Amino acid sequence: MAPPILSLALPSETGRVLSIQSHTVQGYVGNKSAVFPLQLLGYDVDPIHSVQFSNHTGKLLILLLKNSLRTLRPDIWCESFNLYKRRHKLVAQFSLGYIGSVSFLNTILQVVEKLRSINPNLIYVCDPVMGDEGKLYVPSELVSVYREKVVPVASMLTPNQFEAEQLTGFRIGSEADGREACKILHAAGPAKVVITSINIDGNLFLIGSHQKEKGTGDLMTALLLGWSNKYRDNLDIAAELAVSSLQALLQRTVNDYVTAGFDPQSSSLEIRLIQSQDDIRNPQVKFKSEKYN
Repeated sequence: MAPPILSLALPSETGRVLSIQSHTVQGYVGNKSAVFPLQLLGYDVDPIHSVQFSNHTGKLLILLLKNSLRTLRPDIWCESFNLYKRRHKLVAQFSLGYIGSVSFLNTILQVVEKLRSINPNLIYVCDPVMGDEGKLYVPSELVSVYREKVVPVASMLTPNQFEAEQLTGFRIGSEADGREACKILHAAGPAKVVITSINIDGNLFLIGSHQKEKGTGDLMTALLLGWSNKYRDNLDIAAELAVSSLQALLQRTVNDYVTAGFDPQSSSLEIRLIQSQDDIRNPQVKFKSEKYN
């Protein structure tokens, strides 16, 4: 089986992002939701799909289950990556999302090491996709691999509340707990930590922390990557822009479906990603961050 054909074009390498995430035929998750906003923010994005889904795993479609998932074998993936590495000598940003097996995750760690041998300043943004709302949707053995091997080499970590609890062993029930979880994760390695969704009394919080002395998921991770690279020493500004983009996009999604007569609470709604490109490029900051000492 031949590896995918990769582009031979060589645009500006300073804004190149290698994005390894899942891919869906229908819907916007994984690379499907990460590539477009990063491109709108001016980055050259090279997606490699870790797994191929027919649709978001949280949705029900009339499909044969045996046809709903295609996992790229590590040997084929490595062949694709090696070809990519020969074509592009320098990668500035590396983004990782859903990985479904321990062997694949260990392979990714080798990739990070190789990329940093090429570019010691590589920014590695890791979304440790493991589960949500109290449930794992990856094998349980991945948790220790993320905790012990992946977190220490990440530049930025963007877990949700459940994933942060899995990585720290610390229950998050308040803003103070969120800040403490960030401290624990900082101590493990990443200079930037953003817990992307903390549910406190029915309100959703995003808590981010940046240790400057140390140098909704897929879409939020992409937006944070894009804006934090533009404001490297101002995680507060990057978070404001990312959250404002996301909220505008979600509001547009709800409004469009309500106008069309759909139930906005339905799980079958697709985010209006393409239609919200102006909100991604030039978000109106309506959500302000609050700095903690």
